[in-house]
Amino acid sequence: MDVRDDRDEKTQPLLSTAAIDDAPPAVSRRLRLITVIATFGGLLFGYDTGVINGALPYMTKDLGLTPFTEGMVTSSLLLGAALGSLFGGRLSDARGRRRNILLLAVVFFAGALGCTLAPNTELMVVARFVLGLAVGGASVTVPVYLAEISPAERRGRLVTRNELMIVSGQLAAFTFNAVIANVGGESGGVWRWMLVVATLPAVVLWFGMLAMPESPRWLASRTRYQEALAVLKQVRSEQRAEAELAEVTAMAIEDEKAKLGGWDDLRVPWVRKLVLVGVGIAIVMQITGVNTIMYYGTQILTDAGLASDSALTANIANGVISVLATFVGIWLLGRVDRRPMLMAGQIGTIAAQLMIGVFSLMLPAGDGRAYAVLAMTVTFLAFQQGAISPVTWLMLSEIFPLKMRGFGLGIAAFALWITNFLIGLLFPVLVDAVGVSNTFFVFVALGILAVTFVKLYVPETRGRTLEHLEHELRARYS
Repeated sequence: MDVRDDRDEKTQPLLSTAAIDDAPPAVSRRLRLITVIATFGGLLFGYDTGVINGALPYMTKDLGLTPFTEGMVTSSLLLGAALGSLFGGRLSDARGRRRNILLLAVVFFAGALGCTLAPNTELMVVARFVLGLAVGGASVTVPVYLAEISPAERRGRLVTRNELMIVSGQLAAFTFNAVIANVGGESGGVWRWMLVVATLPAVVLWFGMLAMPESPRWLASRTRYQEALAVLKQVRSEQRAEAELAEVTAMAIEDEKAKLGGWDDLRVPWVRKLVLVGVGIAIVMQITGVNTIMYYGTQILTDAGLASDSALTANIANGVISVLATFVGIWLLGRVDRRPMLMAGQIGTIAAQLMIGVFSLMLPAGDGRAYAVLAMTVTFLAFQQGAISPVTWLMLSEIFPLKMRGFGLGIAAFALWITNFLIGLLFPVLVDAVGVSNTFFVFVALGILAVTFVKLYVPETRGRTLEHLEHELRARYS
């Protein structure tokens, strides 16, 4: 499959609607409010994936976990997320983005409560799996909702606010872990307090989404054009809302004629190629090994020579740099193309992982090695969260046709979470077998393959409306 495009991407046609949204301030405030409420799904995604980092050592002692059951507790959420993303994408296409987010808020609450109350390893694995269903569903539904409600020229920044909330959730998890551990000390069940905090943003998400509108593009895909126009007028000037609805309606009719919207679409060559590219983008994000640091960062620092409480506190630096880097990424997305940004992030992560491997191999255990490794994990996360993660979720929310946007993103996210699951499950086993250095050298080799894939196959998406982009990609891959 060769889908390279040798044209200068900067000469490709850009926005077909106005470049600057002339909406009044009240409309802009409404769009910001929608973004804040919807991205509580990202906050929950981040907290529930990051909290295990600090809770796991206490949970291991309390529940008697082995290296394998540690991997199962960590990765059961990821397996649930894989299935949640696949079915969540279909549900959001069938029932609507807003209704799906409301359902996910309930699942987030139930999963977090189940994890908090789990009396043994088996029930913990089940509860983490349920929580994963919500994480996976949110990972595909929230970016699509934001992409479909955003003006084209602001789509990059608004969609990547979800990534900002994800890393903010992870930072919150690391911070609460450290505070709760310092207050609770070695008392039994301290990890339960770390887990129960996640029920609070789930309540905020559910009540908040009750007052939010449905995606105008989803409404148009269901021929509910007047409702779609009413929503667009909430977040656009009236003139622009009417012009955009005409474009969305034409695209919806075209997709309806092409019968897009399910598994049969994969028989269509251009759709199949696009889905494969999406799957590749998703896998590329995960084989950097980012979640080995997000899930096992405390243990990596402990193995390098820090005491457990010091490692918990030092690990907050990973959360802080993730948030700061995401701010930089949001700023860059409005100024540079997506594909070069993705490749620059990959090269940075490869260099940082190479140095983690070298330091772990060459330096003696102790504070010196621990802080050298910490410096490289911070560098790694700066490139990952400042470039790779925001570009990945943004591009996956953009590239699929209207009628199968949730479904296509669901397939790509399924591949992302399965890859994440395998890495989360195997990382502690691999470190136990071959050591930290050799494990990170494996990620370096995978990173080189990832850069090659992006160079050859990934398209540029910046500066197009979703409808214009669909026409462009249909022509490119046909």
